[in-house]
Amino acid sequence: MATSDPLSSLEGDMLDVAPGVKVVDGDIKATDHIERLPNVANGTNESVQNSHTNETVKHQCDVLVVGAGFSGITAIHRFRKLGLKVKCFEAGGDFGGVWYWNRYPGARVDSEAPFYQLNIPEVYQDFTFSQRFPGHVELRRYMAHIDKVLGLRQDVTFNAQVISATFDEAKGLWTMKTAAGHEATCKYLMLASGLLHRKYTPDLPGLDRYKGKLVHSASYPEDLDCTGKRVGLVGAGATAVQITQELGKEAAELTVFLRRPSYCLPMGQRKMTEEEQTQWKSFYPSLFSSGRDSRVGFPADPKPQGALEVSAEERNAWFENTWKRGGFHYQLSAYSDTLINKESNRVVYDFWASKVRERLTDPKKQAIMAPMEPPYFFGTKRNPLENDYYEVLNQSNVQLVDLKASPLKTFEETGMRMNDGVLHEFDVIVLATGFDSFTGSLTTMGLRNKDGVDLKDLWKDGVHTFLGLTISGFPNMFMSYTPQAPTALSNGTTIIEAQVETIVDMIAKMERENVKSIEAKKDAEAQWKKALTDMANMTLLPYTSSWWDGSNIPGKKAEGMTYIGGINNYEKECRATMDGWKGFEVVAA
Repeated sequence: MATSDPLSSLEGDMLDVAPGVKVVDGDIKATDHIERLPNVANGTNESVQNSHTNETVKHQCDVLVVGAGFSGITAIHRFRKLGLKVKCFEAGGDFGGVWYWNRYPGARVDSEAPFYQLNIPEVYQDFTFSQRFPGHVELRRYMAHIDKVLGLRQDVTFNAQVISATFDEAKGLWTMKTAAGHEATCKYLMLASGLLHRKYTPDLPGLDRYKGKLVHSASYPEDLDCTGKRVGLVGAGATAVQITQELGKEAAELTVFLRRPSYCLPMGQRKMTEEEQTQWKSFYPSLFSSGRDSRVGFPADPKPQGALEVSAEERNAWFENTWKRGGFHYQLSAYSDTLINKESNRVVYDFWASKVRERLTDPKKQAIMAPMEPPYFFGTKRNPLENDYYEVLNQSNVQLVDLKASPLKTFEETGMRMNDGVLHEFDVIVLATGFDSFTGSLTTMGLRNKDGVDLKDLWKDGVHTFLGLTISGFPNMFMSYTPQAPTALSNGTTIIEAQVETIVDMIAKMERENVKSIEAKKDAEAQWKKALTDMANMTLLPYTSSWWDGSNIPGKKAEGMTYIGGINNYEKECRATMDGWKGFEVVAA
């Protein structure tokens, strides 16, 4: 038996506008190939060099926003309404953030409509989705609609990857530089660079020897056709689940390599008509308000009883009820002690496993994907949503390789050689190996504190923030969709709006009070981290390693990075600090 496994830290967890789109059986499909090269005509990709003076174009603004996904879009819009001059640098060629980059087969959000959109009436009044869970093509169509309505593009520079950020303490200004040569100076720096952005490719032995087609799910070529091919897929997280559902139907052979199964929940996908959404829009303000004042961004509450406080008959009836609702309702409406009581957690798992085994009937595959003994506690790592994942796994052309039983030895020219000597040969290998989550996008942009120390060095032994919004040593720097916030356990747009609007109100207060800068205190950071850790230690979450704690990245400190008290309580705590600027050092102008 092997003493080490090169895939031991691998856990692929993640989870179109286009020049033309069409609807096929209710699904949005691209009709044209979407080129991802810089397109000067498609936005404000102004030349870095002024054609007349040959000088680098420099921007001066009140707020510089880094990133043009949902966080960046929200920030641009809200700061504009505050009357501030805003500039945005975006590494991609258009709006979208993760939805600009992720174009792998089957990519779609697992937050449902109408909640996965921004609470901006002038935007949502004239837009409708075609499905309960929109796909990546449709989400880019939605981003384009936002841009059209709000006119965001004039303040955004695309293909502008930030590589340097420094603070001049005397002037109280940040200076940002990009790889393409752009430069901007601002009083307030808003980092909206995303939770799952920096892709992770493990250091796999012999990977460079493989001669077939090798792709990562985060940079999947849209013109890649796997019809009739032998495909290897590494990973079993949310991204791999979505890819499996598509490639399993077109590949001659699909082999999925995994270390742990995901506990997938039924998506309950369905078409949504324009008529029903138009009728519901009168209720959107109430729905969005209820989502904001909830634990995870969806207005659903758990059962007040513990799972073992009711009869088995009553419990199973409730499980059936929530299961049929689809989405995350099996979790959202679970019994109150599911994440704190091991016995209650086990009955939740057992019901889930019985549902899976009804559909995945191959005994060997059952033993890997829904074993009789749970490999980890239910709900302590991400539960992907699926449509027909288990039916696809049941197909004869789809095989599973348990990497704990048969570890990878090395890649070879034609495929993957396992420790037991078996060679799996492939025409295409897809790495659904996830991201350097939470911190990866922040620690790779050359972000230095007021003393010139890079954030990657400051965080090498663990993450420190105050409120998940600010960092000691970085005056007037704010961030959203971040570590040490409810991010991983929330509907993305809800937590983004909660964070960004709190930051905007902080800056508005600074402007009213003529404050030069605010900066988190170190002791406030320590207290915040301790509070998050203490909350998590009361649950089953620390028992499981995943991208939620950063343990999927070799050398990265494994630690809880999520506020588990809910969006509603989190926002209240953040806003309470503005009264007297609790936890902040304040410098008057």
